[in-house]
Amino acid sequence: MAAPYLTIKNITEHEIEVRRSRFICALAPAGTEEAAREFIAGIRRRHADATHNCTAYIIGDRVRKADDDGEPGGTAGTPMLEMLGRRGFADVVAVVTRHFGGVLLGAGGLARAYGGAVGETLDRAESVAMVPATVATVTIDHAHAGRLDNDLRASPYALRGVAYGPGVTFEVAVAQERVPAFEEWLATVTAGRAVVTLGGLVYLAG
Repeated sequence: MAAPYLTIKNITEHEIEVRRSRFICALAPAGTEEAAREFIAGIRRRHADATHNCTAYIIGDRVRKADDDGEPGGTAGTPMLEMLGRRGFADVVAVVTRHFGGVLLGAGGLARAYGGAVGETLDRAESVAMVPATVATVTIDHAHAGRLDNDLRASPYALRGVAYGPGVTFEVAVAQERVPAFEEWLATVTAGRAVVTLGGLVYLAG
Protein backbone atom coordinates (compact mmCIF):
# COMPACT_ATOMS: atom_id res chain seq x y z
CA MET A 1 0.00 0.00 0.00
CA ALA A 2 1.30 3.48 -0.86
CA ALA A 3 2.31 5.77 2.01
CA PRO A 4 0.62 9.06 2.92
CA TYR A 5 2.61 12.28 2.89
CA LEU A 6 2.31 15.96 3.75
CA THR A 7 2.32 18.96 1.44
CA ILE A 8 1.57 22.64 1.94
CA LYS A 9 -1.44 24.67 0.89
CA ASN A 10 0.08 28.05 0.09
CA ILE A 11 3.36 29.87 -0.49
CA THR A 12 4.94 30.55 2.89
CA GLU A 13 7.97 32.72 3.67
CA HIS A 14 10.00 33.16 6.85
CA GLU A 15 13.34 34.80 7.65
CA ILE A 16 15.97 33.90 10.22
CA GLU A 17 19.27 35.58 11.05
CA VAL A 18 22.42 33.63 11.87
CA ARG A 19 25.54 35.62 12.80
CA ARG A 20 24.46 38.61 10.73
CA SER A 21 23.60 36.55 7.61
CA ARG A 22 19.94 36.69 6.62
CA PHE A 23 18.32 33.45 5.45
CA ILE A 24 14.92 33.94 3.79
CA CYS A 25 13.06 30.70 3.12
CA ALA A 26 10.22 30.52 0.60
CA LEU A 27 8.14 27.34 0.34
CA ALA A 28 5.53 26.55 -2.31
CA PRO A 29 3.37 23.59 -3.27
CA ALA A 30 4.64 21.99 -6.49
CA GLY A 31 3.06 18.99 -8.16
CA THR A 32 5.56 18.85 -11.03
CA GLU A 33 9.24 19.59 -11.63
CA GLU A 34 8.21 22.33 -14.04
CA ALA A 35 6.19 24.07 -11.31
CA ALA A 36 9.15 23.77 -8.92
CA ARG A 37 11.58 25.22 -11.46
CA GLU A 38 9.23 28.11 -12.25
CA PHE A 39 8.94 29.00 -8.58
CA ILE A 40 12.73 28.83 -8.15
CA ALA A 41 13.25 31.09 -11.19
CA GLY A 42 10.80 33.63 -9.79
CA ILE A 43 12.54 33.76 -6.40
CA ARG A 44 15.95 34.08 -8.05
CA ARG A 45 14.68 37.02 -10.11
CA ARG A 46 13.25 38.68 -7.01
CA HIS A 47 16.46 38.16 -5.03
CA ALA A 48 18.96 38.65 -7.85
CA ASP A 49 21.19 40.69 -5.50
CA ALA A 50 21.44 37.87 -2.91
CA THR A 51 24.67 36.03 -2.19
CA HIS A 52 23.02 32.63 -2.77
CA ASN A 53 19.59 31.22 -3.69
CA CYS A 54 19.78 27.56 -2.67
CA THR A 55 17.01 25.14 -3.55
CA ALA A 56 15.48 21.75 -2.84
CA TYR A 57 12.33 20.01 -3.94
CA ILE A 58 10.58 16.67 -3.61
CA ILE A 59 7.96 15.69 -6.19
CA GLY A 60 6.02 12.48 -5.57
CA ASP A 61 8.03 9.55 -4.25
CA ARG A 62 10.77 9.59 -6.91
CA VAL A 63 12.05 13.11 -7.61
CA ARG A 64 14.39 14.65 -5.01
CA LYS A 65 16.70 17.44 -6.16
CA ALA A 66 18.87 20.03 -4.43
CA ASP A 67 21.23 22.83 -5.50
CA ASP A 68 23.85 24.56 -3.31
CA ASP A 69 24.07 27.59 -5.67
CA GLY A 70 27.72 28.24 -4.90
CA GLU A 71 27.77 27.32 -1.21
CA PRO A 72 30.27 24.54 -0.29
CA GLY A 73 28.98 21.18 -1.57
CA GLY A 74 26.38 19.55 0.66
CA THR A 75 26.01 22.50 3.06
CA ALA A 76 22.82 24.05 1.70
CA GLY A 77 20.60 22.16 -0.74
CA THR A 78 21.21 18.78 0.89
CA PRO A 79 20.20 19.79 4.45
CA MET A 80 17.19 21.57 2.99
CA LEU A 81 16.19 18.41 1.13
CA GLU A 82 16.80 16.28 4.22
CA MET A 83 14.56 18.54 6.30
CA LEU A 84 11.69 18.22 3.80
CA GLY A 85 12.08 14.44 3.67
CA ARG A 86 12.52 13.94 7.41
CA ARG A 87 9.34 15.91 8.08
CA GLY A 88 7.42 13.77 5.56
CA PHE A 89 6.77 16.45 2.93
CA ALA A 90 6.49 15.99 -0.83
CA ASP A 91 5.14 17.99 -3.79
CA VAL A 92 6.88 21.00 -2.27
CA VAL A 93 9.77 23.28 -3.28
CA ALA A 94 12.02 25.29 -0.97
CA VAL A 95 14.28 28.23 -1.81
CA VAL A 96 16.54 29.72 0.86
CA THR A 97 17.98 33.10 -0.06
CA ARG A 98 21.12 34.13 1.82
CA HIS A 99 22.38 37.67 2.24
CA PHE A 100 25.90 37.29 3.60
CA GLY A 101 26.54 39.17 6.83
CA GLY A 102 30.33 39.10 6.84
CA VAL A 103 30.85 36.19 9.26
CA LEU A 104 31.82 32.75 7.94
CA LEU A 105 29.64 30.00 9.40
CA GLY A 106 31.63 26.90 8.47
CA ALA A 107 30.13 23.77 6.94
CA GLY A 108 28.21 22.72 10.06
CA GLY A 109 26.88 26.21 10.64
CA LEU A 110 25.71 26.52 7.05
CA ALA A 111 23.94 23.16 7.14
CA ARG A 112 22.18 24.07 10.39
CA ALA A 113 21.17 27.48 9.03
CA TYR A 114 19.79 26.24 5.71
CA GLY A 115 18.05 23.21 7.20
CA GLY A 116 16.78 25.27 10.13
CA ALA A 117 15.33 27.95 7.84
CA VAL A 118 13.32 25.28 6.03
CA GLY A 119 12.22 23.66 9.30
CA GLU A 120 11.03 26.93 10.84
CA THR A 121 9.13 27.82 7.67
CA LEU A 122 7.46 24.39 7.58
CA ASP A 123 6.31 25.06 11.15
CA ARG A 124 4.52 28.18 9.91
CA ALA A 125 3.06 26.68 6.72
CA GLU A 126 -0.45 25.27 6.51
CA SER A 127 0.16 21.59 5.83
CA VAL A 128 -2.20 19.11 4.18
CA ALA A 129 -2.11 15.36 4.69
CA MET A 130 -2.34 13.50 1.37
CA VAL A 131 -3.64 9.94 1.55
CA PRO A 132 -3.25 7.27 -1.15
CA ALA A 133 -6.45 6.48 -3.00
CA THR A 134 -7.63 4.06 -5.67
CA VAL A 135 -9.47 5.24 -8.79
CA ALA A 136 -12.69 3.23 -9.04
CA THR A 137 -14.59 3.13 -12.33
CA VAL A 138 -18.29 2.49 -11.69
CA THR A 139 -20.67 1.65 -14.56
CA ILE A 140 -24.45 1.45 -14.31
CA ASP A 141 -27.41 1.60 -16.72
CA HIS A 142 -28.98 4.95 -17.60
CA ALA A 143 -32.19 4.21 -15.72
CA HIS A 144 -30.39 4.11 -12.37
CA ALA A 145 -27.57 6.57 -13.08
CA GLY A 146 -29.36 9.66 -11.77
CA ARG A 147 -29.93 8.13 -8.35
CA LEU A 148 -26.32 6.94 -8.15
CA ASP A 149 -25.08 10.37 -9.20
CA ASN A 150 -27.00 11.95 -6.32
CA ASP A 151 -25.81 9.31 -3.86
CA LEU A 152 -22.18 9.76 -4.87
CA ARG A 153 -22.33 13.55 -4.58
CA ALA A 154 -23.79 13.21 -1.08
CA SER A 155 -21.24 10.56 -0.06
CA PRO A 156 -17.74 11.00 1.40
CA TYR A 157 -16.24 9.55 -1.80
CA ALA A 158 -14.59 11.91 -4.32
CA LEU A 159 -16.45 11.94 -7.66
CA ARG A 160 -13.90 12.87 -10.34
CA GLY A 161 -15.97 12.62 -13.51
CA VAL A 162 -18.96 11.17 -15.37
CA ALA A 163 -19.00 9.73 -18.91
CA TYR A 164 -22.05 8.72 -20.96
CA GLY A 165 -22.06 5.80 -23.40
CA PRO A 166 -24.04 2.56 -23.59
CA GLY A 167 -24.04 2.91 -19.79
CA VAL A 168 -23.06 5.71 -17.45
CA THR A 169 -19.55 5.57 -16.00
CA PHE A 170 -18.51 7.36 -12.84
CA GLU A 171 -14.87 7.84 -11.86
CA VAL A 172 -14.47 7.91 -8.10
CA ALA A 173 -11.33 8.29 -5.94
CA VAL A 174 -11.49 6.18 -2.79
CA ALA A 175 -8.92 6.19 0.01
CA GLN A 176 -7.19 2.81 -0.15
CA GLU A 177 -8.19 1.83 3.36
CA ARG A 178 -11.86 2.55 2.52
CA VAL A 179 -12.09 0.51 -0.69
CA PRO A 180 -13.86 -2.50 0.94
CA ALA A 181 -16.37 -0.17 2.61
CA PHE A 182 -16.94 1.65 -0.70
CA GLU A 183 -17.65 -1.59 -2.55
CA GLU A 184 -20.12 -2.62 0.15
CA TRP A 185 -21.80 0.81 0.10
CA LEU A 186 -22.03 0.74 -3.70
CA ALA A 187 -23.61 -2.71 -3.73
CA THR A 188 -26.20 -1.50 -1.20
CA VAL A 189 -27.20 1.79 -2.87
CA THR A 190 -27.43 0.24 -6.35
CA ALA A 191 -28.92 -3.09 -5.28
CA GLY A 192 -25.95 -4.76 -6.95
CA ARG A 193 -26.61 -3.17 -10.36
CA ALA A 194 -23.28 -1.33 -10.66
CA VAL A 195 -20.05 -2.83 -11.96
CA VAL A 196 -16.89 -1.48 -10.33
CA THR A 197 -13.32 -1.75 -11.66
CA LEU A 198 -10.41 -0.68 -9.47
CA GLY A 199 -7.63 1.20 -11.23
CA GLY A 200 -4.64 3.43 -10.58
CA LEU A 201 -3.25 5.35 -7.63
CA VAL A 202 -4.01 8.98 -6.86
CA TYR A 203 -3.73 11.07 -3.67
CA LEU A 204 -6.50 12.84 -1.84
CA ALA A 205 -6.33 15.55 0.79
CA GLY A 206 -7.03 13.80 4.07
